[in-house]
Amino acid sequence: MLALFFEKGRARVKEAPRPKVPKGLALVRVVASGICNTDLELKRGYHGFSGIPGHEFVGIVEGPKGSSWIGKRVVGEINLACGKCGMCRHRLGRHCEKRRVLGILGHPGTHAELLTLPEGNLREVPPEISDEEAVFTEPLAAACEILDQVAVGRGTRAAVLGGGKVGTLCAAVLREAGAGVTVVGRGGKARPGSFDLVVEATGSPEGMPRAISLVKPRGTIVWKSTHHAPARFDAAPIVVNEVTIVGSRCGRFEPAIELLRKRKVDVRGLLSAEFPLRRAVFALREAGRRGVRKILLRP
Repeated sequence: MLALFFEKGRARVKEAPRPKVPKGLALVRVVASGICNTDLELKRGYHGFSGIPGHEFVGIVEGPKGSSWIGKRVVGEINLACGKCGMCRHRLGRHCEKRRVLGILGHPGTHAELLTLPEGNLREVPPEISDEEAVFTEPLAAACEILDQVAVGRGTRAAVLGGGKVGTLCAAVLREAGAGVTVVGRGGKARPGSFDLVVEATGSPEGMPRAISLVKPRGTIVWKSTHHAPARFDAAPIVVNEVTIVGSRCGRFEPAIELLRKRKVDVRGLLSAEFPLRRAVFALREAGRRGVRKILLRP
């Protein structure tokens, strides 16, 4: 099969062996995969990653033989849990002590013609959702995770730092929950100390100092960004103003699929371009340009 590989900061597309399909895993033929900021950070050295990147996709299940999933159009949750450790026993598989993560940690990713995932990770895509929309399920689920972590409703004053893909999805989810949302892009202005909730989604180490300046005393910062370089900021205002900081990563797919199905969140405007998988190296460069939104790869 054809696949994109990262190794020592370099990207190339090459032929790779078809993946083996151990018991309990499904074989999925990728229809489309999405390039995200995490992919770009992995190429820069985040996690010391090498291998096939990518964790956003929609595909058709092709195996194993006899599986009830064969022929279904699916997306998939990205954490592969052991099912036995303490975290798994408490139904926190996404924090499994031995977890692997699709295209990020110990398991080949989505920028390939074929991938494998546990059948328990698969979610069928309703017919109302197009392939292009389905690729956004994983990042939209990550935005929905905020609602599982923080009380949000009418009267909540929220700021979202970062006008990119993740920031736009977070803002849409918060608005759907009833919050008043201000999106603060690069160079944007907002009154310091005036927000109950600040979502840091800049993808940059410089985002947290700005978030700390905008949140009101006893407010909450939801930290969404991951980046290769460490974030550096003065922690004193966090202590003095008794600010709560919540790390926020993956989310449940069910609410994201429902938002897409009902068009409560319309992601179609977030798609910038599509490229065949064989042009993935060029597509990565395009994805890293300022102002470019979601780029899809089509095997």
